[in-house]
Amino acid sequence: MAQVMYQGTGRRKTAIARVRIIPGGGQINVNGHEAEKYFAKPTLLVTLRQPLEITGTSGRFDVIALVEGGGITGQAGAVRLGIARALLKADPELRPSLKKAGFLTRDPRMKERRKYGLKKARKAPQFSKR
Repeated sequence: MAQVMYQGTGRRKTAIARVRIIPGGGQINVNGHEAEKYFAKPTLLVTLRQPLEITGTSGRFDVIALVEGGGITGQAGAVRLGIARALLKADPELRPSLKKAGFLTRDPRMKERRKYGLKKARKAPQFSKR
């Protein structure tokens, strides 16, 4: 018997998450670790579980995520988008609730590049009159 699996890709800042959801008991696994161990901050765990809780599928699927790049906040956001996209493939009827909560929108905010002649993206060196 082939196991049903749904995939979703999430991105946030420079983090990229490849997320798979399979029918199961609700375990979340990130890069081979439990989500509670990988994302130590409780706010990140809440962020991670939002798509599952809004759609009422938190106990129905196991989540396996592979994340690379970025920091932990960006990675949590990437996994959230990946979970939402995978849930959409599993059940297209969940689209209105996920869309209304804003979980299907990729956050486009990125770090602005540094320009020459400046210290950072916009910070100029101190002006000296003489």
